[in-house]
Amino acid sequence: MIEWFDDFTLGMKFKSGALKVTEEAIKRFAAEFDPQPMHLDDAAAQKTLFKGLAASGWHTAAIGMGLTVQIKPFGPHPMIGLGVDNLRWMLPVRAGDELHVEGEVIALTPSKTKPQGIVLIKWTMFNQKGEAVYTFTPIGIVPTRPTN
Repeated sequence: MIEWFDDFTLGMKFKSGALKVTEEAIKRFAAEFDPQPMHLDDAAAQKTLFKGLAASGWHTAAIGMGLTVQIKPFGPHPMIGLGVDNLRWMLPVRAGDELHVEGEVIALTPSKTKPQGIVLIKWTMFNQKGEAVYTFTPIGIVPTRPTN
């Protein structure tokens, strides 16, 4: 189990459980945070490049974050970050899609001045067909093991 920055190794992998996306969830999120036709109304969405109702990219990102937090990649520590690199939406997420995330540790940088390190985990979200729909690489801060 991961408890400290020192427990990470390059290439370490993580995988979440699955979450099924519903039409109601797509519309609820969009109504509050991204009220555009392709996220709120199937008939209107048919006239967009999505050719049907699609989850907001920010909804997809929120799902990815939720699945990532459930894995607890930082052990008992909260997932605190400095930002996100390489955030990309590759395919639309639709009602009925079953999503999961997989992550791989791609960089580990110990701090020279603080008892912590920076962990980069490249996360990719996949649908039920195994297609990558979203990727992001948060810049995570994880404490190092206490020395006393």
